[in-house]
Amino acid sequence: MAEEEGPPVELRQRKKPKSSEKESAKEERINDIPIPERAPKYVLFQRFAKIFIGCLAAVTSGMMYALYLSAYHERKFWFSNRQELEREITFQGDSAIYYSYYKDMLKAPSFERGVYELTHNNKTVSLKTINAVQQMSLYPELIASVLYQATGSNEIIEPVYFYIGIVFGLQGIYVTALFVTSWLMSGTWLAGMLTVAWFIINRVDTTRIEYSIPLRENWALPYFACQVAALTGYLKSNLNTYGERFCYLLMSASTYTFMMMWEYSHYLLFLQAISLFLLDIFSLKQSDKVYEVYKIYVFSLFLGYLLQFENPALLVSPLLSLVAALMLAKCLQMFVPHKENGHMLKFLEVKFGLNMTKNFTMNWLLCQESLQAPSQDFFLRLTQSSLLPFYILVLIICLLSMLQVIFRRINGKSLKETVTLEDGRIGERPEIIYHVIHTILLGSLAMVIEGLKYIWIPYVCMLAAFGVCSPELWMTLFKWLRLRTVHPILLALILSMAVPTIIGLSLWKEFFPRLMTELMELQEFYDPDTVELMTWIKRQAPVAAVFAGSPQLMGAIKLCTGWMVTSLPLYNDDDLLKRNENIYQIYSKRSAEDIYKILTSYKANYLIVEDAICNEVGTMRGCRVKDLLDIANGHMVCEEGDKLTYSKYGRFCHEVKINYSPYVNYFTRVYWNRSYFVYKINTVISFQS
Repeated sequence: MAEEEGPPVELRQRKKPKSSEKESAKEERINDIPIPERAPKYVLFQRFAKIFIGCLAAVTSGMMYALYLSAYHERKFWFSNRQELEREITFQGDSAIYYSYYKDMLKAPSFERGVYELTHNNKTVSLKTINAVQQMSLYPELIASVLYQATGSNEIIEPVYFYIGIVFGLQGIYVTALFVTSWLMSGTWLAGMLTVAWFIINRVDTTRIEYSIPLRENWALPYFACQVAALTGYLKSNLNTYGERFCYLLMSASTYTFMMMWEYSHYLLFLQAISLFLLDIFSLKQSDKVYEVYKIYVFSLFLGYLLQFENPALLVSPLLSLVAALMLAKCLQMFVPHKENGHMLKFLEVKFGLNMTKNFTMNWLLCQESLQAPSQDFFLRLTQSSLLPFYILVLIICLLSMLQVIFRRINGKSLKETVTLEDGRIGERPEIIYHVIHTILLGSLAMVIEGLKYIWIPYVCMLAAFGVCSPELWMTLFKWLRLRTVHPILLALILSMAVPTIIGLSLWKEFFPRLMTELMELQEFYDPDTVELMTWIKRQAPVAAVFAGSPQLMGAIKLCTGWMVTSLPLYNDDDLLKRNENIYQIYSKRSAEDIYKILTSYKANYLIVEDAICNEVGTMRGCRVKDLLDIANGHMVCEEGDKLTYSKYGRFCHEVKINYSPYVNYFTRVYWNRSYFVYKINTVISFQS
C-alpha cells in the first residue's frame, strides 16, 4: 500500500515545492477518494425518469391548483355574468385600493406618466399628497399594468381577468415551490403530492386568496416559497457546484422580489435569519453558505431601499440589525427616523399584556380576528385532515435528533461528513435543522396571532409530508427503538411508501367529493345596497366631491367611483391612522358641532353612515367600534379606577337620522337605503329650528 502511494506524493512535491502541509493533506485526501465507476445506462435512465416524473407532477399540481382557484372564484361570485361595478365590489377594504391603482395605471397616457401620478398622488386622500407606490407597495400593480399592455392582452382579455389571472398563476407557483421543497428534503416526489393535497384541503388556513385576491401577501408569498425551496437545495451537503450556483441565483432573485412585493417582508426574513443563525451554531458544515445567504439579505435590503424611494423602514429593520451588525443599525436608527418598528413594538407590548392602552386604533387592531389567538376550530380542522398529528410526530423526531447532534458536539464527538440512511441521524442534515427551527418560530407566533397561520401552515404541510415520506426519519425512529425483529432499513423504506399512500387514499375518499361539490355549486355574491350607493355617487355627486366614512367603505368608493375620500384602510401611516380615528367619531357620543368641525377640517362634502357599524352587535366584548370609541373618549369604564366622563350627547349616528336641530343645521340627508345613509355637509349653517 505504501508503495502505491509513494509516486503521487513525490509528483506533488516536484510540481509544488513550496505548498503548505494543509494543501498537501487536502490533495492526499482527494487522491485517496476512489473514482466512482460510471453508472450503468439503466441507472441513469431511472434517475432521469424519476426527475422527469417529479417535475411533471410539480408543474401539473401548480397548474391544476391555479385552474381550481379560477373555477372556484367564478362559481362563488358568478364573476363572468356580472357588470364591472359588481365585480369591483367583490374587492373589499385595502384590496379595493390596490386594484384601483391598477386601473389608474391602465388609464394613464403612458407608463412614465402613470408612475409619476402614483408617486405624487393628490387625488385619493383630501389635503394629502402621498407616494402610493412606496406607501402601499404597488410594484405588483405596476408590473401587471405593463404586462397587460405590452403583451397586447387589452385586445383579448378584460383587465380584471388579467389581474386575477396573474395572482392565481402565482398561487400555482406557490404550490409548486412547496412541492419541490418537500421533494428535495425527502428524496421522493410522493412527498410533494402529499404536501399539495394537505395545502388544498386546509386552504381555509393556508391562504386568503379566496376572499382578498389583491392582498400583498398573495403576491409576495409565492416568491418566498421559491426562496425557501432554493435555500433548501443550497443547504444540502451533496449538492454539486452547478446546483449551488443555480440555487444561489434563484435565492437572490426571489429574496429581492419578495422584499419588493410586501412591506412586511423584512420581518419574515428576520425570522428566517434567526433560523439560519441558530443553524450556524448547531452545524459546522454550512457556515460559509449561511454567510452567503446573509450577503443576499444585505444586498436585497439596500437595493430595495434605493428602488422603494429610499424607504427608511428597510434601513432600520431588525433584519439589517441582525445581519449587518448591531452597531451599524444603531447608527442608522439615530440618523433615519421611522416609526414603523415603534408601532410594532407598542402593539406587541399590548398584545402580550405588558402594557395597557385606551388608544382607539391600537385596540381596534387588537380586536381584529386575524390578530386573535387561534380558535379550537382551527386545531380541529387540522386534526380532521390528519395534518396536525403527523406534523407533531415529524417535528418531535427531528427535534430530538437535533438535540442528539447538539449533545454530541458538546461532548466533543465529531460529526460524519456524509450521513447515510443506515446511520438514522436525520437531525444532522443542515436543511432539516433550518426547517425545524423556522417552523417552530412561525408556529410560536401563529399560536398568538392567528393571521400568521397563513404563513405557517403551508410549511406545516411541507414538513409533515416530508417526514412521513422520508426513510431517514423512520430509520431514526427505529434506531432509538433498537428494532431487531425486522430489518430496519427495509421497514423504513416500506413505511415511507405505505404511510403516505394510505394518507393519500383516505384524504381522497373524504375530501375529494367536497372539492368537487364546491366547484359544482353556483354561489352568488349579493350586495345590492352597495351597488345602489356607488351608482348614486357616480350619477349624482359632483366630480370634485370628497366623501367621509369608514376606511373600508372609502376604499370601495375610491375603486368603484374614483371620487376623493378622507381616509383609507391603511395602517402604516401616522396621519392616516389619525384620520381614521377622527372619522370614526361619527359613531361616538359627540356633538353635531364636533363632528362637523372634524369633517370640514378634511374638506369633506359628504358623510356616509353605515347601519352595520352604528347598530353593530359584536361577538367579542368591548370590540365594537362604538365601544372602542367610548373607551378612548372616556365614556365607558374600561378598568377599575378609570374615571367615567358622562356625555350629554347621544350617539351621533343615531341622532343624525332623526332629523332635528342642531343636526339638520349641519347635515342634510340626500340619499339612503337599508345599509347606508348619505348626508351632505352644509357649507352655510342655519340655526333656525
